[in-house]
Amino acid sequence: MRILGVNAVFHDPAAALVVDGHIVAAAEEERFSRRKHGKSPVPFSTWELPEQAIAWCLHRAGLRPDQLDAVGYSYDPDLVDHSLGGLDPGSEELRTDYVRRAPAFLRSAMPGLDPSIVRFVRHHVAHAASAALAAPFGDCAVLVADGRGESTSYVAGEYRDGKFTEHAAQQLPHSLGLLYEDLTEHLGFARSSDEYKIMALASYGKPRFLDRFRELAYPTGDGGFHTDPVSWTEFAPARHGSDTELDSAHADLAASVQRRIEEVWLDLATWLHDRTGAKNLALAGGIALNCVANTRLYAEGPFDQVWVQPASGDAGTALGAALQLSADLGEPTGPMPGADLGREWSDDEIEEILRVARVRYERPADVAVEVAQALADDQVVAWFQGRAEFGPRALGHRSLLAHPGPTANLGRLNDVKGREQFRPVAPMVLADRAAEIFTRGPLPSPYMLFVHDVAADWRDRIPTVTHVDGTARVQTVAPQHTPLLARMLREFEARTGLPVVVNTSLNTAGRPMVDSPRDALECFGSAPVDLLAIGPFVVRRS
Repeated sequence: MRILGVNAVFHDPAAALVVDGHIVAAAEEERFSRRKHGKSPVPFSTWELPEQAIAWCLHRAGLRPDQLDAVGYSYDPDLVDHSLGGLDPGSEELRTDYVRRAPAFLRSAMPGLDPSIVRFVRHHVAHAASAALAAPFGDCAVLVADGRGESTSYVAGEYRDGKFTEHAAQQLPHSLGLLYEDLTEHLGFARSSDEYKIMALASYGKPRFLDRFRELAYPTGDGGFHTDPVSWTEFAPARHGSDTELDSAHADLAASVQRRIEEVWLDLATWLHDRTGAKNLALAGGIALNCVANTRLYAEGPFDQVWVQPASGDAGTALGAALQLSADLGEPTGPMPGADLGREWSDDEIEEILRVARVRYERPADVAVEVAQALADDQVVAWFQGRAEFGPRALGHRSLLAHPGPTANLGRLNDVKGREQFRPVAPMVLADRAAEIFTRGPLPSPYMLFVHDVAADWRDRIPTVTHVDGTARVQTVAPQHTPLLARMLREFEARTGLPVVVNTSLNTAGRPMVDSPRDALECFGSAPVDLLAIGPFVVRRS
């Protein structure tokens, strides 16, 4: 069975291909179009399909559209409730009208496609499938929460033998994701894309408004929750982008909402565990990208294992739509092989691009050794290796690396990327060394979706990656999965005594993560980066 999944309705349009139950390819349109989140400024521009991501997924497998057995579209227009207040029903109706024509307009992206094989997959079921059917364990409970789907914002259920059973759902307008989006906008950041900045800001504040938010957002005891409209200026003045400074009131507001999201997330998980008795939990949806809340759920919740799908945002629904159809058609699905599901280039292709660009490059005996030495010398390195990541996290394929020791390197990297100075950068650590440095969160942690406490005797040794609250968002590296990256970390440790390097995404502010060699060269040329390690080659700043 050859099944393509497509996400296009909200943000982060993407495509994913599942063949015989195995994930073959997945990519976000932004990596091709170079538009952050893959959409034009028109809200919910449903007609913008991930055409380049679709074409690449098919090319990767050597398939034509007429060879597909099914296409899953991660939104079902027949489930939309147009009576929902405060959600711009005019736009909703427009979106629904376009989606109903999906079987036809998908042919513009896939000439030769048989429209009869297109199936609508409910948005939150696509999220759920992307986690539970890709998890490293079998049957499990699953939680999904985000801003919104067709008419809901949340679903709780379980998968057994590939079949989904829903135990609870939350109807709009009640939404944890929209609550967090409203706060993000009030604090002067971009709605539906900058929520992670609020999570970082929360560590600088105190949750002094928590009691009030316990009145405004609360579980209802039946697996759902209630959110009331919030008068945000009651807590802190509105901030208008970078023109207004952030102050303690803004940080305290962020801390209060963050803490309440954690509490509700934990309560919902506990209810689901009581209902299902499942030992393992899979998470997806935008709220599942909140690694602080995930860690609290893991540390204080009732489940033995908690797994988060690395592309938990809307891009991941493309994968979930394909996996769900695969299961519905009787094809057993295999666990996700990793997040490196995107494009890659051969050494010869990279070298030809370097020649065409007329940049000086070298081919050292071992690029891992060369990079380890550069990092030990406190250089900033752009690292471009293997297949691109699917999802928002750089996981050692399209990464910006640095020494974790010098305190000034946090500000230095934020300057390189053009980001706010309160935002942290993450540690990449050898899997067999992680437990002595990082505690509380689950290990291994290959997808950077949990936070861990940094052991007290390590905080002064790796201050660049230690956040203001003493935590770090960890990525563990295993030699069997990424041998080159693991070897570089071993070489860096041999030179510095530190099995940790700084890892942040290879991009600058407002730009998608680097995907192609050309993107890498453009980023290297426009930012104060000392070394580009691209395939087996290195390019040095002159």
